Amino acid sequence: MTCILKAVDIHADLLREAAADVGNDHRLGANEAPPAIISVYLGEQLEDVLKQLISTGEATHSITGSILETGVKTLPDFMKDATDRNRTSPFAFTGNKFEFRMIGSQDSIAQANIVLNTIVAEAFAQACDVLEGSSDFELALHDLIKKNATDHKRIVFNGNGYSDEWVEEALRRGLPNITSMVDAIPSLNTEKAVRLFEKFGVFTRAELDSRVEIEYETYAKKINIEARSMIDIAGKQIIPAVIKYTSALAGSINAVRSACAANVSVQESLLIEVSELLAETKGALAKLEELANQGSAMAEGREQAVFYRDEVMAAMQALRSPVDRLEMMVDKDIWPMPSYGDLIFEV
Repeated sequence: MTCILKAVDIHADLLREAAADVGNDHRLGANEAPPAIISVYLGEQLEDVLKQLISTGEATHSITGSILETGVKTLPDFMKDATDRNRTSPFAFTGNKFEFRMIGSQDSIAQANIVLNTIVAEAFAQACDVLEGSSDFELALHDLIKKNATDHKRIVFNGNGYSDEWVEEALRRGLPNITSMVDAIPSLNTEKAVRLFEKFGVFTRAELDSRVEIEYETYAKKINIEARSMIDIAGKQIIPAVIKYTSALAGSINAVRSACAANVSVQESLLIEVSELLAETKGALAKLEELANQGSAMAEGREQAVFYRDEVMAAMQALRSPVDRLEMMVDKDIWPMPSYGDLIFEV
C-alpha cells in the first residue's frame, strides 16, 4: 500500500496525462467524474491502518464496518462497509483493489496501464534496493513502511473532491491541479519521466518526445473540428432559423396592428431581444471563423495547441452563449435541432 501511495504521489502528473483527452477536460469534476486533482481514497479501514503505520511503523489492528442507521424504525439497521468507495476520488480503494477512475469512457486503458505498471514497478524496485541491502530485514522493512507512509500521506484524501475547499487544500499540500490536456502533455517528457520509462525499457526519450508532438497535434485538430462544426451549424442552421422566427414575429406585429389596436408590446419586446441576440451571434461567429483560420495557419506544436485552448475555445463559448439563450426563445417548430427535452423525453 505505501509503495502505491509513493508511486501515485511522485507521478501524479503522469497519471493525469494518462487520462488526458479533449473531451475528458470537460468531464473531470462533473457529476460522477473525479476532479483533475490526483488523490488517493483509502476509506476508513485503510486510513486507520495508515495512521498506525505513520505513528508506530506497524499496524496491529483493523477497524470493521459500523452500523448504518437508516432512521426508519421499521427497517433493520445495516452494516456500513469500512471501505465504502468515494465517487469523487480519481484513485480509490474499492474493497479489495485500487481503482483508477479518471479515464474517459471512449479512451483506451493502455496508456493508463502503462503508467500505472511502470510507476508501481519503480516504487517496488526502490523498496527492494533498500531491503535487499539491509543487514536487519525486519527493522529495514519497519522503517521503510513508516517512511513511505509519512512522506506520501499528502496524496491521501477521503473527503469531497468536488468542494472548493479541496482545491485550496490540494494547493496547500503541493498536489498538481492540471485542468487542461495541454498542460498535462509536458509531463510525458520531463527528465523524471524519461528516467522512469528508460529505466524499465518502456519508452526512449525520442519515443516520449514523439508522443508529446502527437498529442499537441491531436488536441489542436480536435478543437479545430469542433470549431468548424460549430461554425457550420451556426451559419447554416441557427442563424437562418432565427431570421425566420424574427420574420414571423414582425409579420405578427404588422398583422395585429392592421387588424385592430391590440397591444403588441410582447411581440415587439421579443423581436428586439431576439434581433439583438442574432446580431451578437453573427458577431461571435465572425470572430470564431477568424480565430479558427488563424489557428489552422499556425505550425503544429504547443503554441498552436495553447492558441486553440485559450483563443478558439473562448470564441466558441462566446458563440454558444447567445445561441443558448435563443434556443429558449425561438419557436420549437422553427428551431433546427432537438432540444435536451426532446432527447430525454420524446425520442
